[in-house]
Amino acid sequence: MLQRCLDLLAPALERPGAVVVDCTLGLGGHSEAMLTRFPEVRLIGLDRDKEALRLSGERLAPFGDRATLVHAVYDELPEVLDRLGIPRAHGVQGVLFDLGVSSMQLDEADRGFAYAQDAPLDMRMDQTTGMSAAEVLNTYPPGELVRILRAYGEEKQAKRIVSAVVREREKEPFSHSARLVQLIRDALPQAAKRTGGNPAKRTFQALRIEVNGELSVLERAIPAAVKALAVGGRIGVLSYHSLEDRLVKQVFAAGAASTAPPGLPVVPEEYQPRLKLLTRGAELPTEQEIAENRRAAPARFRGAERIREDVQ
Repeated sequence: MLQRCLDLLAPALERPGAVVVDCTLGLGGHSEAMLTRFPEVRLIGLDRDKEALRLSGERLAPFGDRATLVHAVYDELPEVLDRLGIPRAHGVQGVLFDLGVSSMQLDEADRGFAYAQDAPLDMRMDQTTGMSAAEVLNTYPPGELVRILRAYGEEKQAKRIVSAVVREREKEPFSHSARLVQLIRDALPQAAKRTGGNPAKRTFQALRIEVNGELSVLERAIPAAVKALAVGGRIGVLSYHSLEDRLVKQVFAAGAASTAPPGLPVVPEEYQPRLKLLTRGAELPTEQEIAENRRAAPARFRGAERIREDVQ
């Protein structure tokens, strides 16, 4: 959905002196496309993964000082803008989020994100900090593991899976993904294994979200990004599961709604919407995009434009 992202951001990024923030830099594909299409734009790229920053830095080197790359989690956006001397009063013209796991992280066997290959159960996007997925599996109380699988993986068989995990971790701590995948296959009833692809995918999603604090970070990041936008600035968000998309939808919908008490004949300025929605619901990838990149299938894209300042 790269072209759709560029088209949505274009009216804001074609302005002289425009600044755009790629909050999920990854391998730099979106950033490269924005720097190429908008030759006067300045780009700030954030990523918590140091290897992604190294690789994207090589890719974006031809653009020189038009691209500034920062090791940061995307909820740190306000602090990053402050450090770079971009006044909050002026704001930025564009913000882009491409959520979830990057292709690089999925493809690197030693990261443990992919359930299709055996690897150490790490799943940290920043491998220099925090608990690994193995530590979560081996140390969390059973009730907390059930909560995580239900809340973050929407896993209906959470209790059954966690019972098997607790039983097995007492024999030997978990360290690699293949053992967990096999345990899940063995724990689930036949009916649950017949639908929805690999039966381990919901558990792996839940562990990844827990390890990286993804939803709590996103809860802070989307409102912060909206606040960082200048009037006329635009934000686009690609999400890959319903939990992310629901959160983005809620923030955008709240920003696009009047906060006036019902019944007012004239709505004062401070109650007027701050955002205008640019997508009707969540836009989906085309069949051609899915055929070209199978990982795009679950993508959901939403966009909004900042139409007024916050009233103090």
